[in-house]
Amino acid sequence: MREQMWGAPACPPHVRDLRDSVAGFIAERVVPHEAALDSSASHPLVERLRGEARAEGLWGLSLGLPLADYAHVAVAEGASDHGPAILGSTVLLDVGTLAGHDRYRSLVADGELSLCNAMTEPDSPGSDPALTRTRACREADGSWTVHGRKWFVSGAAHADLAVVLARTSAGLSTLLVPTSSPGFRVVRELPVLGAGGQWEIALDGVRVPADHLLGEEGQGLRVVGERVRLGRLLRCLRWLGQAQRAFTLMRERAGTRATSTGRLGDLQLVQSLIFEALLAIRTTRALIFEAVALVAADQDARIETGLAKVAAARMLQQVTDAAIQVHGAAGLGPDTALPALFRTGRMARILDGPDELHISDVARRVLR
Repeated sequence: MREQMWGAPACPPHVRDLRDSVAGFIAERVVPHEAALDSSASHPLVERLRGEARAEGLWGLSLGLPLADYAHVAVAEGASDHGPAILGSTVLLDVGTLAGHDRYRSLVADGELSLCNAMTEPDSPGSDPALTRTRACREADGSWTVHGRKWFVSGAAHADLAVVLARTSAGLSTLLVPTSSPGFRVVRELPVLGAGGQWEIALDGVRVPADHLLGEEGQGLRVVGERVRLGRLLRCLRWLGQAQRAFTLMRERAGTRATSTGRLGDLQLVQSLIFEALLAIRTTRALIFEAVALVAADQDARIETGLAKVAAARMLQQVTDAAIQVHGAAGLGPDTALPALFRTGRMARILDGPDELHISDVARRVLR
């Protein structure tokens, strides 16, 4: 029934058991701790859950599966916003970024080191990296000195390495900065609609070894762009998982909640909310997996990914909003995951580039 509910494409038979194992781990190990995981003090809990994931062979699945298969696992992981970090799925992006840095690549892949990505800045729009103010100056010995400030850096308080976009004499470049370096400072936490995990950092004359340049000098946008495009698609898959979770909660509520005239689900307005939510999930699922197929085949998927990103962000907010409406006051309180899912839906319209950026980019490509 679950496979039929969400529509095509269905999970391939050879991936189904793994997908179900991941779904079970998220439901039984991660979901019960979501409130604690939203706290900035959750690092020991995250490490414990990661250890459990490794013990069950569920760590870093994104590194060992083809994208077309992993996409179905990513939906299951994404049912909780904390799932990908606990199962090490962000490692796929981190390892790709560390091309040419084999020592760091292996440590990150094994979960012994973690990365954060420092791209956006307090006084510059994140959608326009050309306005980046952080600067990296090359010293006589070939090393770099970095000055600047970054914010909305996920996991910065506990990361071992930071990927920093900075301006050099040749243009925008990307540097790998050890967070233990003198001058690297966590300024403050930035709660996002009540949830922790985002930080502002300062780089006050941080010295970075010469060989910690990622890619070629002046090619920082290319390094960042390749990572962001894949990351955007993975986010869409995870938002799909969260929307399916919200829909399931809504369907169960409508089917079991009694009114003076019968079930809540017998009311036409509630039926309309359910219909529109399922329609949004199925149509968006098709868009996302169309982009997955193109990326897996190493084809240009910029239009398809832009469509999927905007559709997924809108869909997640629409479905969670409908689920909250069906739950009534209970949907606003701490007894369901709906407030957190709605928060992610609102964030989704800004993360990985605001919707307006993707709308303009897709339209320009179509017009060309």
